[in-house]
Amino acid sequence: MTQTLEARSLAAVWHPCTQMKRHESAPPIAIERASGPWLYGTDGRRYLDSISSWWVNLFGHSHPHIRAALADQMERLDHVMLAGFTHAPVVELSERLSALTGLGHAFYGSDGASATEIALKMSAHYWRNQGRSGKNRFVGLAGGYHGETVGALAVTDIALFREAYAPLVRLSDTVPSPDARQSLPGETAADVARRAAKGLEQWLQAHHNQTAALIVEPLVQCAAGMAMHDAEYLRLARLLCDRYEVHLVVDEIAVGFGRTGSLFAHQQAGIQPDFICLSKGLTGGTLPLSAVLTTDTVYAAFYDDDVARGFLHSHSYTGNPLACRAAVATLELFEQLDALAANRQLAQRISTAFAPLSAHPRVRHARQQGMIWAWDIDSSLPDFSRRYHAAAMERGLLLRPIGRTLYCMPPYVLDDEAVAHLGRMALEALEATLLQESELLTQEVTA
Repeated sequence: MTQTLEARSLAAVWHPCTQMKRHESAPPIAIERASGPWLYGTDGRRYLDSISSWWVNLFGHSHPHIRAALADQMERLDHVMLAGFTHAPVVELSERLSALTGLGHAFYGSDGASATEIALKMSAHYWRNQGRSGKNRFVGLAGGYHGETVGALAVTDIALFREAYAPLVRLSDTVPSPDARQSLPGETAADVARRAAKGLEQWLQAHHNQTAALIVEPLVQCAAGMAMHDAEYLRLARLLCDRYEVHLVVDEIAVGFGRTGSLFAHQQAGIQPDFICLSKGLTGGTLPLSAVLTTDTVYAAFYDDDVARGFLHSHSYTGNPLACRAAVATLELFEQLDALAANRQLAQRISTAFAPLSAHPRVRHARQQGMIWAWDIDSSLPDFSRRYHAAAMERGLLLRPIGRTLYCMPPYVLDDEAVAHLGRMALEALEATLLQESELLTQEVTA
């Protein structure tokens, strides 16, 4: 008897960030194709990709413009090492990103964690080249997430990861998060941001001589339960980093490319970082690619006859032509579709569809930033996330809560049917999950 794709996957594949034993009762869903915002399973069912396949897909799956660019590039050049060579896609992408960010000298990796590693190494090596090798530590926000490789874990403040891999990691320090959910009676989000900035100031006063950089997820700390903060924090952080000679690294891996309403989240604060990390939506969700851009000042510190003063970092697929061409095509779509303006209208329609969910009596802190929505659910279920995810999938909806935080980050191409489906089924899945909670509590009482 021929095994199913699901069974073969469980026998051969180790799935990411997953306790594989759970798949004994809930096998992975086999997907055979995708189009627009929809995923199509081998069983004939379709699922609305409401988290953009881990926040990477922007203009829908299998977009014809990106697909055509990749087909054309495959006919020309699939790959060449970037050490000692160059090619048109990497040059054009680098020029476009520089024009969009005001930073330049793009250095490429394969994923978000790689971008974090590049930025941290580049910052510490800059200070070494400046004769200040003691500035080699980093600081991040409480609840921050910047990837799961060893260097990235050092600035990631997620307890599950820190506890599992602490012996391997030189853990960085953390300063208070400006998460607006922490507001005291009478406080605004801007007040919380200023209070958190005071904590950063106190920390930098004591530790700036050993600190190379502060790394921040601007406006939204995604893995921390979509913790959203006021742009005032970024403005104050920029001033403090300037005062204490510490680099400011903005991790735009998840929040860049229109997710927060502007092309890049830090732009809403009117600041210029020293480093910007990009990935996820960079290629429109088609191929792995990340980039780090920095200032002329940082670049100049490495420009020397001495090899040891050069930036000592490489990846085999650095600046891969196919990935870079996909990224160029994605940036072209922003222009062709006037995507940021279109997203503002789409976001209003989605918020209207989510209104009943936001008003649900078990919802706390309903919030939105651009094309990101989040709700904290008042539930006693320790496995709320798993149960909600299953209930949503049964209703043709891909949503994966972070703990008890339900969130949505859909592609930018939802039509009226998809918007209605999203709002209706997200609420139905919540009601179904809370019904399970009620039934379990009843069983405990009667047992």
